[in-house]
Amino acid sequence: MKPAKPLREDSEYERNGTCSIFIFTEPLTGWRHVEVRNQRTRIDWAQQVQELLEIHYPHAPKIKLVMDNLNTHSIASLYQAFEPETARRLAKRLEIHYTPKHGSWLNIAEIELSVMTRQCLGRRIPSIAELSHELSAWVQARNDGQKGVDWQFTTSDARIKLKRLYPQFKD
Repeated sequence: MKPAKPLREDSEYERNGTCSIFIFTEPLTGWRHVEVRNQRTRIDWAQQVQELLEIHYPHAPKIKLVMDNLNTHSIASLYQAFEPETARRLAKRLEIHYTPKHGSWLNIAEIELSVMTRQCLGRRIPSIAELSHELSAWVQARNDGQKGVDWQFTTSDARIKLKRLYPQFKD
């Protein structure tokens, strides 16, 4: 401190830990599933995909997943988590589409995460158990209301917005 200078205070941010939130959403029906995990590894992702396929959609021959390019989001993760027969059986039921780099706004799960953040996560939640409880209530309310996503992004919009990703041909 120096004479005639205002008092300055600094605060320390105390981090109570982190966790990962996995979300699956079916936008046309207004269904979503959220799971809280301590971490986000290939094994965690593979277990979530297995749950999606075997518990939530056991009779669907093919599931289309649209997701970002995170390194854990790959078929290789299934082979790391499960025996080859199980991994192959699960992989055969997946059709994976990755959003473009810097295009998370195209990912409907990201839209759901944004809504979840505004409606449920706007404060510090002290434990994973409490977070799981809060998110379960949020998911139940969203699913009961069948709040879907009104996706209005068209192919012509994509051609304008994503112009730099399309090849340019000279005449």
